[in-house]
Amino acid sequence: MKMTLTPDLQEKYEKLKGILRDMQSVLVGFSGGVDSTFLLKVAHDELADNVLAVTASSATLSWDELEESKQLAQIIGAPHLVIEADELKCAEFVKNPPDRCYHCKKLRFSILRNLQLEHNLKWLADGTNADDEDDWRPGIKAAAELGVRSPLKEAGLTKLDIRELAAAVSLPNWDKPSMACLASRIPYGEEITEIKLQQIAEAEKFLRGLGLRQLRVRHHGNTARIEVPKDDWPRVIEQSEMVVEKLKEVGFHFVSLDLSGFRSGSLNCVLAKKSFAS
Repeated sequence: MKMTLTPDLQEKYEKLKGILRDMQSVLVGFSGGVDSTFLLKVAHDELADNVLAVTASSATLSWDELEESKQLAQIIGAPHLVIEADELKCAEFVKNPPDRCYHCKKLRFSILRNLQLEHNLKWLADGTNADDEDDWRPGIKAAAELGVRSPLKEAGLTKLDIRELAAAVSLPNWDKPSMACLASRIPYGEEITEIKLQQIAEAEKFLRGLGLRQLRVRHHGNTARIEVPKDDWPRVIEQSEMVVEKLKEVGFHFVSLDLSGFRSGSLNCVLAKKSFAS
């Protein structure tokens, strides 16, 4: 497909392809998000069957996200495995400390590392991009400890770069809202349980069914705090009775609409303020 890109973006794209060719074979940790989908697409284009996509299924990933990952791998034509990664058996993860993601990624990447060796692939790669270092992401430390490579970051590709390139190569999820594991909706220090994760998954699936795309349902005990962009507030308010009824049905007692609007990583902001105060 012919693409019209700026010289800078074309250079980054060519650099990514070169990195992947040099890797020769790779296992891609594949979540089905825009970043890992684009990485898998380019890796498959450059390395053909020397690429394996692996998605970790667990209570922290909604059923819809898992099914979408399967469909995307099929569209790309890449071999795809789904494995079980039960973070809820990891005591440190369940405690939900600020470095929760470190313990999750350590577990997942260890499993993926074993699969990489089993399939005689030279490298293990993830979809970390050049913007991710600006956020609180303890999982990056776990990746570094296990020798996981991040080709998108190595090529200097930002999130906006990746979206533009994903659209250029006709990936269907190029404009998919940023996602995060369901555990990220639970404030640090509050225990992560399967019941809480199921409540969040069901609540968010219902809200997406109302036509909302960018959203989070933050779990605060008996209270669900809904974050959506301010432009979507009227849609939530107009259907508030239905929203409250459904979220009570899944186990919440109270339902609130956050007047600050949607903010990716809003619980990290709370962590930063506490750290600053201390």
